[in-house]
Amino acid sequence: MDTNIGSLDSCKPTSNDVCCPANVTVSTIQGSVSPIIINSSEATLGRHLARRLVQIGISDVFSVPGDFNLTLLDHLIAEPGLNLIGCCNELNAGYAADGFARSRGVGACVVTFTVGGLSVLNAIAGAYSENLPLICIVGGPNSNDYGTNRILHHTIGLPDFSQELRCFQTVTCYQEDDKYGIFGFARPW
Repeated sequence: MDTNIGSLDSCKPTSNDVCCPANVTVSTIQGSVSPIIINSSEATLGRHLARRLVQIGISDVFSVPGDFNLTLLDHLIAEPGLNLIGCCNELNAGYAADGFARSRGVGACVVTFTVGGLSVLNAIAGAYSENLPLICIVGGPNSNDYGTNRILHHTIGLPDFSQELRCFQTVTCYQEDDKYGIFGFARPW
């Protein structure tokens, strides 16, 4: 697969408290991979993420299954060219992805909401401090749980689901909470 990495946008802090070095850019793959036409009923975020991980050169994703990421893990398992490697705990998954990034150029891990995300945070912070391109995908509550003021399992006992995202903002260059999960990028490539 012939791919080139191109600059997309400057890394912008998500708040005044968090900043990235001025010379860091968020990048995207501009490759020669032909797009695959998918029936709209088959198109899912999980399929898209799995395909994009393969396109950027990730062959192994390190994960810890949890009820907030099981559907995504099913999509990762189904993606040709992608191996899902189960880890004993989230910190191990994060450090395995760190090692993969060091040896292969970019790494990825998948963990579950809050208990998983907070556990993997030290590995993500370490990758960030060493400018390693690492993608951490954290499962999240169902979109209809947002704004209900319900306290869910895997939370810190508050109906505010953004506490984990705020933690990732301090140790990642880019993060996204799309109400389906949190995506953190330790460093862009």
